[in-house]
Amino acid sequence: MNKLRITNALLLALLLAAAGAAQKGARPTTGGVKGKVKVDAGHTAGGVRVEAQRGEEEVARAVTDAKGNYELSNLAPGIYTLTFRKAGLKTAQHREVEVSAGKVRSLGDKVFLPVDEGSIAFVRGSVFDSDGRSVHGAQVEIARVGADGAARKLDGRVTSEAGTFSFRLSPDAARYRVTAKANGRAATKEVEVEGAMVYRVALSLKPNEP
Repeated sequence: MNKLRITNALLLALLLAAAGAAQKGARPTTGGVKGKVKVDAGHTAGGVRVEAQRGEEEVARAVTDAKGNYELSNLAPGIYTLTFRKAGLKTAQHREVEVSAGKVRSLGDKVFLPVDEGSIAFVRGSVFDSDGRSVHGAQVEIARVGADGAARKLDGRVTSEAGTFSFRLSPDAARYRVTAKANGRAATKEVEVEGAMVYRVALSLKPNEP
């Protein structure tokens, strides 16, 4: 009986050793893709959804980290299309991405997502002096006006050579106050934002009140 037990134990050990050797010698059957996403100024590269499609079928998905890095793993060898999406930014695609078994292909930082202007509210305008001439170098600030009437500054600009300025805002309904100052003169106007579109403002500078 003892001999039988010893024989069975030896056989089991040999089988386990053979299985381990087979696993070590097995070749990888899948690969991956990694890279980095860049986005337009004023947006963060984190939270971009990355989808891998093979033909018409989505086979894997990942989300970029705070620095825009992503990696898709366990992809069968083949040709893929990668799609990159994030609210407020235009969708981008990277086509003809070939994946090989046992390798992680790096796409670098070639993917760039610009702002989707269809999802942004713009406040754009011009600053003029009392004679109707454009004012270059005027200081322009925009503030969000709360329900209590208090204004909280959001951003500032200096007018261009043509006296123009532009602010990008959330399309959510809100009231904003735009103030321009130059050479001891100032002008203020309020703008009601009601959605994603361009709101035009013309500011005519007047002497500051004592």
